[in-house]
Amino acid sequence: MSSHRAAAAPVEVPRGLAGVVVTDTRIGDVRGAEGFYHYRQYSAVDLARTRSFEDVWHLLIHGELPDARRGAAFAAETAALRALPGEVCSALPALAEASRRSGSLAGLSAALPLLGAASGFRPVYDTDPARRRQDTLVACAAVPTLLAALHRLNEGLEPVEPRQDLPHAANYLYMVTGSEPDEHRARAVEQYLISTMDHGFNASTFTARVVASTGADVAACLTAAVGALSGPLHGGAPSRALDTLDAIGTPERIDPWVRARVLAGDRIMGFGHAVYRTEDPRSRMLRATAQRLGGPRVAFAVEVERRVEAILAELKPGRELHTNVEFYAGVVMEQCGLPRAMFTPTFAAARVVGWSANILEQAEDSKIIRPAARYTGPEAPVPVPLAG
Repeated sequence: MSSHRAAAAPVEVPRGLAGVVVTDTRIGDVRGAEGFYHYRQYSAVDLARTRSFEDVWHLLIHGELPDARRGAAFAAETAALRALPGEVCSALPALAEASRRSGSLAGLSAALPLLGAASGFRPVYDTDPARRRQDTLVACAAVPTLLAALHRLNEGLEPVEPRQDLPHAANYLYMVTGSEPDEHRARAVEQYLISTMDHGFNASTFTARVVASTGADVAACLTAAVGALSGPLHGGAPSRALDTLDAIGTPERIDPWVRARVLAGDRIMGFGHAVYRTEDPRSRMLRATAQRLGGPRVAFAVEVERRVEAILAELKPGRELHTNVEFYAGVVMEQCGLPRAMFTPTFAAARVVGWSANILEQAEDSKIIRPAARYTGPEAPVPVPLAG
């Protein structure tokens, strides 16, 4: 009898693995029919409304919300990790120059492996849970510093050193803009960051887990996730949603512009979601966040949302098409002083925490993720033709 276990028979699944359960997770879930998602046992939107970024970071990485004392200790611990190793700082100008046309997210893809090497990251397969967790903290604390520095260098500006006395979101805004933000803008960005930390088994999260299943180090897992996020079908929509507002321009142009696009079969950026069949709960929260900030841009966005949903309901009856997180995310980030080139990188600065939680969970399972593909090429084998 052969000592080799027979390979499992292939199982046919939907394209894109839609609806296929590939693992168990304790991190969170999305219930699209209800318009609800959660981190651990808590509503993600309630967390964004009531807790700090650092508290929710602690929840995803350590599995529980901290009390005031532990929360302050965790915030101080992670703030001390924001500064970059000298080898990484020295390389940033070259990385920024190389990624000037592609932007800060491309620069981050190049910087993360360097950060991992300089910080001594080792394969998760070879390390214990405490070391893995520490590596994720180093990476998550450094990502905002990397993104802000790469952006400023691309703009011909000097990077701004992180400050340990500022909360995570306020420090990020400070490093990007060079000015300490007021508490309202810092809190608005913080709520956006919390609301986008994690969101089920999206493409980048699954990518991070696939790489983690190989036993690779945290930096390799995060670099792969950033690559997935860079795709315009995944993380590139916040700035495109603002492009929609710019293209419409004025209130009287909303109806004719939208009708023309819908009748032409064009997608209106910022509307519709692959999972939600009702209003995106993140959009609902960020609408309120934007309205607290106020201003003509916010009022115009609210009117565009109202008219687009009405026209979509008229022209596409029976379909639930509402704003998704990108629509108001772009409005909030613009109102808080973040340039459009930093919208998707800011998304990455939040999602890196969710990716890290998933990497840690995947590292507990030594089984490599190795699906099969159905071959549809020419029949094989055929004789190899002679050269010449």
